[in-house]
Amino acid sequence: MEHYDFIVIGSGPAGRRAAIQAAKFGKKVLVVERGGRVGGVSVHTGTIPSKTLRETALNLSGWRERGFYGRSYRVKQDLTAHDLRARLDITLNHEIEVLEHQFARNQVTTLRGDARFKDRTTIEVEGEQGETFEFYADSILLAVGTVPFRPDYVPFDGKQVFDSDGILTLDHLPRSIAVIGAGVIGIEYATIFSSLDVHVTLIEPRETMLDFIDRELIGDFTHQLKDRGMVLRFGKKAETIRKLDNGMCEIQMEGGRHIRSEMVLFAAGRMGATSSLNLEACGLESDARGRIKVDPTTFVTDVPSIYAAGDVIGFPSLASTSMEQGRIAACHALGMPAHEPPKFFPYGIYSVPEISTVGMTEEEVQERGIAYECGVARFRETSRGHIMGLNTGMLKMIFSLKTRRLLGCHIVGEGATELIHIGQAVLNLKGTLEYFVENTFNYPTLAEAYKIAALDAWNRMPVE
Repeated sequence: MEHYDFIVIGSGPAGRRAAIQAAKFGKKVLVVERGGRVGGVSVHTGTIPSKTLRETALNLSGWRERGFYGRSYRVKQDLTAHDLRARLDITLNHEIEVLEHQFARNQVTTLRGDARFKDRTTIEVEGEQGETFEFYADSILLAVGTVPFRPDYVPFDGKQVFDSDGILTLDHLPRSIAVIGAGVIGIEYATIFSSLDVHVTLIEPRETMLDFIDRELIGDFTHQLKDRGMVLRFGKKAETIRKLDNGMCEIQMEGGRHIRSEMVLFAAGRMGATSSLNLEACGLESDARGRIKVDPTTFVTDVPSIYAAGDVIGFPSLASTSMEQGRIAACHALGMPAHEPPKFFPYGIYSVPEISTVGMTEEEVQERGIAYECGVARFRETSRGHIMGLNTGMLKMIFSLKTRRLLGCHIVGEGATELIHIGQAVLNLKGTLEYFVENTFNYPTLAEAYKIAALDAWNRMPVE
């Protein structure tokens, strides 16, 4: 039975960052990955594939140019599923090669197989050929990620009815698709298909979507979705899904409505991939969604030698935050200094259009009783936005009336996930309204929207 200083189960964003950090401390590290190649859900079915699919769809459909040339404009007239997968395969192979090289040059040992606990410090790994190995370690990190939630009433078949992993294997673009679940994943795929001129019906049992996003942004976003023909069915849940003889799918909704579409994507949640870990053997347990509870600062579980990071611990379930969680967990596990996770981090939703946010929403500011003022800029108000043909997109900032500090920054529109970092930097450095008003921004850029929004707020704020 071989000994390691640090064993990482899972090679997604949290696992790979933790493993490399531990290796840089000079520790002997083992990464166990159950998939065919390293990278985890993020590389194979999650973050990278969905964002690559989005970029390919926007490029080949000519979406970004339609503001000038009209809604019928196309770069490629007859888009196929093969067109979308071609770039996907190239991108994924590159990501995997980079990761394999990182592990190799940092002398991280990798093993493909299914890991399960034997006790608090020992794991058993079943290899690809059915052989078993045993390892023990001073510290173990669980970075196993998640799997799609697959309820029994949904007839998944990978041809007409998909989960969020299987949708990447579709062999043709449908004329219509119903997406069940208006969370981050559902919204991203629904808007990607809509940009490809697939008729989309978005179904959500709640009356609202993306409740952690500023409501004014969601209002603008919802208007854009409806304006391009997407159908939103909120407030009623899907009760049954059946495949019809004519090649269509029929969804029976609570309340009696029936929705028909060529394909169905069920994207209503994910489960922590913990069912095969034999957590009982090490004294841990997961919640109903397979998630593991950790200390939010150190990421240690209820067992002192076992840590967990990434999607398996729940919100925010972002690749960016998972990487930082893994690195911080490795530092604590190995007794090395580590800073606390940042209070404010950007949240990016790669829908069409993008949404990105950092800091407090207007609703949170109101709940805390903070006197505030908002500033809003529309992308069409900037010269760059006009050059790009943008008719939509907005940036909103919230400032304290007392301190004039930036409290929150929220963006919907082209480039939102890139633009947000300006707001993130000012927010974390405790910057004020004056930064945006007094500084010069490149012209013409979408970043000019920061100055426009700041001036909008400044015009309504009391004179000091």
